[in-house]
Amino acid sequence: MTTKVFIDGEAGTTGLQIQERLAPRVDIFLIRLGQEARKDASARRDALNAADVAILCLPDDAARESVAMIETDTAVIDASTAHRAVDGWTYGFHEYGPGHRDVMRASKRISNPGCYAVTSVAMLHPLVFRGLLPGDAPITINAVSGYSGGGKSLIAAFEDANADNKTDSVIYSYGLTLEHKHLPEIVRWAGLAHPPVFVPSVGHYRQGMLVQVPLALWGLPRAPKAADLHAALAEHYEGERFVKVAPFETTETLSQLDPESLNGTNELHLYVLHNEANGQAVLAGLIDNLGKGASGQAVQTLNLLMDVDEGAGL
Repeated sequence: MTTKVFIDGEAGTTGLQIQERLAPRVDIFLIRLGQEARKDASARRDALNAADVAILCLPDDAARESVAMIETDTAVIDASTAHRAVDGWTYGFHEYGPGHRDVMRASKRISNPGCYAVTSVAMLHPLVFRGLLPGDAPITINAVSGYSGGGKSLIAAFEDANADNKTDSVIYSYGLTLEHKHLPEIVRWAGLAHPPVFVPSVGHYRQGMLVQVPLALWGLPRAPKAADLHAALAEHYEGERFVKVAPFETTETLSQLDPESLNGTNELHLYVLHNEANGQAVLAGLIDNLGKGASGQAVQTLNLLMDVDEGAGL
């Protein structure tokens, strides 16, 4: 059986990668619009309603507009921020918890997680759920992403010598007002009572991401050991194909974590760095911000809805 898929916003960074992953598949028919038709609301409406699954790779307002156009049984995978913390939408992180895949399969409205957010949620949610980390704990998240996460404008800033926003920075921080579009998503799906202090940065490389959450274990109510945190994460993701927890002993010999090391994959790797003498730990996550942080995750969700191997095309 062939599944009809329409990528609304196929010309963007995420849309192009999804299209690239789906194009060779014989079990998928891609509904395509010409360049002019992509801007035609009527043409988009027809495509959205003709599809079995629509994948939205659009700005938030445009994604909401697309959803409002659907009058048929089309399932939606929304890669924008618009619906990630909205009631009635299912969070598209397969490995979130027991039974979550069944919830996703039954849903017609799935929000594709953000790259920073899914990495943060993957580390924090299991610990909050198990009571090792209080939901009202003061949390700080430090992260660095490749510039592809900022879309065409930011890519141009690093790659186009004639771009108005051209930069030669090796790395720079942003979101200096301590606001970021991923914060509501992290709060909701990690089970936090307050927004974390989130400090994102952009590095002078195209894609790949490192997210770190420092924890003073001695200050937590249950004063957990780093090994307790590791055990909780390892149990939560046991047997998972795409989310892997590095062995506890491995972290004692690590000399570096390379944010580009998972590029081209749909994998998310988690680490519990620790210093027992100081009662400190750092949760660290590596991901391709365009893989499981965007297009790869969307394809994994599409595969789930199609009831085929989750790794097809990945």
